[in-house]
Amino acid sequence: MMKYIIPILLVLILSSCKKDGSIKVEWTDGLKGDFSFTDKWSYDEGISYNEYGQLVCDGLCDDNSYNMLDEDGRIYPDSLHRYYQLVDTAHHYRTIESEAQCYEWAGTDFAYAYRKDDTIKCYTGCNVGTHSSLQIDIIEDICIPQVELNGVSSSGLQYFNGISGKMKIDKTLFDQGILKAEFDFTFEDLANPQEPVWWKGRIQTKISNGK
Repeated sequence: MMKYIIPILLVLILSSCKKDGSIKVEWTDGLKGDFSFTDKWSYDEGISYNEYGQLVCDGLCDDNSYNMLDEDGRIYPDSLHRYYQLVDTAHHYRTIESEAQCYEWAGTDFAYAYRKDDTIKCYTGCNVGTHSSLQIDIIEDICIPQVELNGVSSSGLQYFNGISGKMKIDKTLFDQGILKAEFDFTFEDLANPQEPVWWKGRIQTKISNGK
């Protein structure tokens, strides 16, 4: 009789395991740790000072902004006001500090969060050197992490599903519309199972009501 009971119990145990990559959130009151990165800021990518001490855009800029520069890259005096209406020179405070083993990843300083129905969706920004984005869905007491790769050396989007990890969230700030969290995730890489993708770090960012 036991030889039949054991396989049945094994099937029941396996069938109860989560196969959607979800991880239980650990809620805390007053999350500790070094979140001093939120005091640091940077300009938009491509914004830097020229030799005349002017902030100028040299990258993904409004086409009209180039017409306001002389041959030496200096903004014409009568175009200064209009130029800075087109070019964003605001200080953008950092919202994530992390390290990762991902494809085409050179770091990121910004994470964004927004509410969609009953889900808080969080994602990290990409840039010239980083084409992998950490995506986290938070639904009640679980989170579902995933890495999205929009690679320049591959065809189409690729996704790496979470297989293990942990996430701590400050409950007090969360209820106030701020995602302050510490995370450590591992993701499945079918092409290279011996060296799984991983991403860990801290996030502190405002939760908006729409993307």
